[in-house]
Amino acid sequence: MKRFKILRNVLLATVASTCMLGLAHAEDALKMELTANQVIKNADGKTVYTAVRTAPAGTVIQYKATYTNTINKDINDLMVTLPIPANMTFTGDAMPASAQASTDGKNYADMPLMRKVDGKMVKVPYSEYRTLRWNIKLLPAKKGSSCCP
Repeated sequence: MKRFKILRNVLLATVASTCMLGLAHAEDALKMELTANQVIKNADGKTVYTAVRTAPAGTVIQYKATYTNTINKDINDLMVTLPIPANMTFTGDAMPASAQASTDGKNYADMPLMRKVDGKMVKVPYSEYRTLRWNIKLLPAKKGSSCCP
């Protein structure tokens, strides 16, 4: 699951999705629901998720975006993107793991992102990730699919 660390108190960020639907129009064919949950380890060591709207600095938040096809026709090769709010840091966990990332919202690559520094390839810090993207190969008619940043 994808998780973000809140760097300061914030309201749930508005998340935009960009969709390429071929013949179907995004506003007519796709519904997106975003939920935010605080990730807590209980006394038994189990992970518990609690819905939140705000949280103190250092809190780990899991966002879950659920995309639902609202039409009676399958949608193929659906590309969805989720921005990472400027006041949050991506932890590196994404589900499905096929997510790609970007530092500029334009150029995407498989994670971990890499760059050349002094002639060596090094990992880009997660704090520089600004957008995540998934390709949903098939979203059947009247069905849903989830992505977790």
